[in-house]
Amino acid sequence: MSASILLADDDVSLRYVLSQALAKEGYAVRATGNVSTLAKWVREGEGDLVLSDVYMGDECVFDGLPALRSARPNLPFVVMSAQSTVATALSAASAGAFDYVPKPFDLDHLMAVLRRALKGEPDPQSRARAIQAAKEDRLAIVGRSPAMQDVFRVIARVAAGELTILIEGESGTGKERVARAVHENSRRADLAFVRASLAGAGPLHIDNDVFGPGGKAEQAYGGTLFLEGVDELTPDAQTRLAALLSNESTRGRPRLIAATQRNLDQLVRVGAFRSDLFYQLNVVCIRVPPLRERREDIGDLARTLLVRANSEGLAQKTLDAAAVARLQQHDFPGNVRELDNLLRRAAALTPAKSITASDVAEGLLAASPTSEGSGGPITHEFGAALARRLLGEFGDGLPPPGLYERLLGEIEGPLIRQTLHATNGNQIRAAAILGINRNTLRKKIQALRLLTGRGD
Repeated sequence: MSASILLADDDVSLRYVLSQALAKEGYAVRATGNVSTLAKWVREGEGDLVLSDVYMGDECVFDGLPALRSARPNLPFVVMSAQSTVATALSAASAGAFDYVPKPFDLDHLMAVLRRALKGEPDPQSRARAIQAAKEDRLAIVGRSPAMQDVFRVIARVAAGELTILIEGESGTGKERVARAVHENSRRADLAFVRASLAGAGPLHIDNDVFGPGGKAEQAYGGTLFLEGVDELTPDAQTRLAALLSNESTRGRPRLIAATQRNLDQLVRVGAFRSDLFYQLNVVCIRVPPLRERREDIGDLARTLLVRANSEGLAQKTLDAAAVARLQQHDFPGNVRELDNLLRRAAALTPAKSITASDVAEGLLAASPTSEGSGGPITHEFGAALARRLLGEFGDGLPPPGLYERLLGEIEGPLIRQTLHATNGNQIRAAAILGINRNTLRKKIQALRLLTGRGD
């Protein structure tokens, strides 16, 4: 008796071609174009194997796969995706798929995978490859959202060149990972990628630790030098860096990628950043969006982070659909870093194999600065903690001028954003609540690049 295959893909043409090819191999095929029908067939006991696309319409097969695997643990799933990335492959492994086949695929290779799956003969290297990939994955840039697709397109266009790149993004959005993605896809990929933190750096640090003998630039010779925190440079250090970058011999050493949490163009306008240095750094700009601007990516990103956490020794966990929905409701002011910490906590403390919406809610409450035992309202404690952090970054020394502006910069954006959210984007009401002029609010919205539409 021939094996029965459940085929799911919303591409009608591909579904037809695969149905014909599978029938020629002697398989009985039942095909659908949506996840819900596939799930119904599986629960009813149909099929000896599932061959499914990852995304059909707005549905992701990974969301329901753990439950289906639990209902029929011996039913092998082989997933296909046009997004042939390490992240998709890791998500497939985490969700319990037998194997992952990237599109476009070789038909003979696909048939070989299906034969192995039906015989229960997994590739002995598949799990090892997934774990190794997770250990070695320094990029983990995941996203189907339009905002992240724009980031991917820019990376693809500029990686092979030599242009200096400026990466803008809030703390925790993954600016270093974007820089590494540029490096890893450039002609310099086999050479060094060296990170230099410039937060609060003075001229001596620039001269000695970055561009001096044995400094970061020399360590990155021929490779890529990633300058992090250029918006935090002292005025004197800005002058020194601008002078060094004007030297062609210095510029010609490593490729330069800089990162900033703040809008440098706005800092130039208010006189807080040198215009000549801005133009030297801002040859190509890549803006990394915060998680709240790409909520549709949170599910895929969370699964990838869980696989990485598992490769580093934490228990293997999956996310149910309700948990993903709860994550998507959260603004994540700490962005990817906050999401990663939340998932690691859940992986460590949740006894079940699947993380639920309740687990997510508990984790968010525990991490909240207003939760019980955290010291009460944030109005005083949060401000004090923020001031201590900004002062403590310089050890026994005192910080450079501009501490007041840096502290305001840490809270102004989130404060305005949440006020606009509470007023459904009504700028007149938001300005009244904040106690500022509406024109001032509009200028700050533009300077901080805040979204103001309803529901933002």
